Amino acid sequence: MPIKGETDNDSLGIQEPDMVGTEEQTEDAETEDNLEASDTDQDDDLSVCGPSAVASSSFSKHVEYNLSKTEAEDLSKKKWKYTWEVSAADVSNCKWVGTGECFLKDADRNSNYGLKQKLYKHWLDVYKTSGGNDFHSSRQRWFFSLCNSYRDILHSEKKPFYHKGLEEDSNIMDAYLMHSLNHIFRTSDLVRKNDAKISKHQESTKEEILPGVSFLDQGFTRPKVLILLPLRSTALRVIERLIQLTPATSKVNVEYIDRFYQDFGSEEVEGDEEVEEHLKNAKPQKPPKPSDHQSLFKGDTRDDFMIGIKFTRKTIKLYGDFYSSDIIVASPLELMTKFGKAAKNKESDTDYLSSIEVVIIDHADVISLQNWSFLTSVVEHLNHIPSKQHGTNVMRIRQWYLDGFARFYRQTIILGYYLNPDMNALFNHQCVNYQGKVKSVCEHNGVLPKVLSQVRQIYERFDADSIAEVDDARLEYFAKKVFPKIKDSEQGGIMLFASSYFEFVRLRNFLKSQNASFCLLGDYTDQRDISRARVWFFERKRKIMLYTERIHFYRRYKIRGIRNLIIYSLPERKEFYPEIVNMLEGSDDVACTVLFSLFDKLRLERIVGSAPAKRMIKSEKGVFVFC
Repeated sequence: MPIKGETDNDSLGIQEPDMVGTEEQTEDAETEDNLEASDTDQDDDLSVCGPSAVASSSFSKHVEYNLSKTEAEDLSKKKWKYTWEVSAADVSNCKWVGTGECFLKDADRNSNYGLKQKLYKHWLDVYKTSGGNDFHSSRQRWFFSLCNSYRDILHSEKKPFYHKGLEEDSNIMDAYLMHSLNHIFRTSDLVRKNDAKISKHQESTKEEILPGVSFLDQGFTRPKVLILLPLRSTALRVIERLIQLTPATSKVNVEYIDRFYQDFGSEEVEGDEEVEEHLKNAKPQKPPKPSDHQSLFKGDTRDDFMIGIKFTRKTIKLYGDFYSSDIIVASPLELMTKFGKAAKNKESDTDYLSSIEVVIIDHADVISLQNWSFLTSVVEHLNHIPSKQHGTNVMRIRQWYLDGFARFYRQTIILGYYLNPDMNALFNHQCVNYQGKVKSVCEHNGVLPKVLSQVRQIYERFDADSIAEVDDARLEYFAKKVFPKIKDSEQGGIMLFASSYFEFVRLRNFLKSQNASFCLLGDYTDQRDISRARVWFFERKRKIMLYTERIHFYRRYKIRGIRNLIIYSLPERKEFYPEIVNMLEGSDDVACTVLFSLFDKLRLERIVGSAPAKRMIKSEKGVFVFC
């Protein structure tokens, strides 16, 4: 992978040195490039898999299925039941569970695993070049087979590249990118072959009416794959790999690659302002930020980007018009901006999302620390009947698009480091693929052994009748049971940790109403105010500091002067728990109190372990102590 500023063609596996195309390429030329078939590729497919390879592919079976109105109505209100499970071969405490019949069987090593022949051959070459020696048993091949089932997938235990999981993360990325390429190439092949058949039919009969349903091969618009990512640096990584995994004959030319590196390449990240000299020198610090923070936030960390990628017979065109692109790579924030512009301007629209058939949401955990509601809105905007025709030949639109059933054919793949209720809700309610669902399930050992401070961690359970009432119940418990103990304390050094911005705002308003002595380190706090707050807290000029998980995620501060830690809500990221608790200073008179409820089960089991979490949720006791 190129370093900053590097645009080495060899690193992307591109044949010719003329990387950048010109925008003067005519639409006629583009159309001709799209329609011209590759005889070599067709021959390869037939020689390996036989004449019925394309017809019997998972792609064909998926898109050619005729979903009835009754089935569609059932899917809208269906409660999915996971009827089978398979152990995850590479992780002892994890398994995969799925709906319907189990399809994860021993694959035929003589097959292409559902890949087009040229994609399969190229992937094998890439795998062997990187030092691999058993592709058939590899993680990327296995996960590709999972993707190729066209089921919705929730993989909530994917170890990210920035958290000592580079190999695992890269393998899964390779798998979903090959699945995306396979879907795009098979779609193009089908359209191209039907174009040729229709042309011959019209020459012989002089009729423009298309015979039969076999020529229904398109959606309302061209884009078929949407990849949602949190940062430009992650988009750089994904698009570079997409180009590398594209066979050489299909990327003789990659247009606008220099512009791509200018827009997505690494840039220097501004450092935080220094805190006051006496605070900075209070205790020597070993690296300023943990390694996972340095790795994730290396490069361009802006979260406003969107790029269309178009594949023709020999060219990859970056920055293609969205309506003529095959793949769209974007951040939820940028798409929300597009929605806003379309709402204000009647000439603008986002109909290019109407025919998305594969959605990949990678690093969902990072997106959840940006603004999850943006992602939910993006998914809700998918597969709507467009407001305009956009040059589509209505005679070739698949019937399930016209029936408004496109969302039941859309495959959604959600990949993240952990699972939270928002991800669960999205997967359970917005992913209604008729093929069914597969998700990962893991038992957790917890992270309590990573707490180095000799401090008693007291977990206090509060009761809530429903998920809708849990926020009010949490605040009420804090106000009645916890706050009175610290209100009259003269000691100070009280850190109040909240997981979400919503909780932060509620606590801030409550502390104001109580005329409490406190300072803030919130998501939108100005840097000067942050530095001032840290000094005030350290010097006991303010007794309470209110701190959020989101600011810790982005800044990873080491707060000095904490003597009493109150975790109002457990962090989503399990590694933050020992980081925060280990900030407690001294061995005497330090305290740690954690509030939790039944509805915090996902976070609780990541921190204390799955087995203890179950006992703590069900026990008649409400207080638990860990040392």
